Amino acid sequence: MPRFLYKWLIIASISLATTSFLGHPIFVSVTEIEHNAKEKTLEVSCKIFTDDFEKTLRAAYNTHVDLLDAKYKPAMDRLVNDYVQKHVKINIDGKAVTLKYLGYEQLEEGIYSYYQADNIPSVKKISVTDNLLYEYKKEQLSFLHVTVNGSRKSTKLNNPDDKVTFDF
Repeated sequence: MPRFLYKWLIIASISLATTSFLGHPIFVSVTEIEHNAKEKTLEVSCKIFTDDFEKTLRAAYNTHVDLLDAKYKPAMDRLVNDYVQKHVKINIDGKAVTLKYLGYEQLEEGIYSYYQADNIPSVKKISVTDNLLYEYKKEQLSFLHVTVNGSRKSTKLNNPDDKVTFDF
């Protein structure tokens, strides 16, 4: 498993490194989900290339989108939250999880948005639907990394596949 994850990291690193020269050659989002047993929370982050995300939001909401200009931050917070909440759904042990939006920030070439679900004492099975930017590019990929009790499991979803279940 570590060797498999290492290959993913190499591919992602090469992809990000070539972004400055060619524009990014792949269309990918990364969703990370971690169960914090001590706090009894589920912590979620979604990473999406900024330019792709802005184009998708413009098309989906038919409005001005600028995720980097601070004067638009309150309006962009609403768009980011609404869009991600519609495209990422999580079930823990068969029950839907309500995610609370914490905010977003730009890091390097991407937008990272953050969410949290409270009152999650344990996780045995987690089912995820993730179709971020699937309407933008048919080549869109979704990488998911889920960590529970220190055990990390990962997968890749190819558009149109958008569902996966992890057992812990």
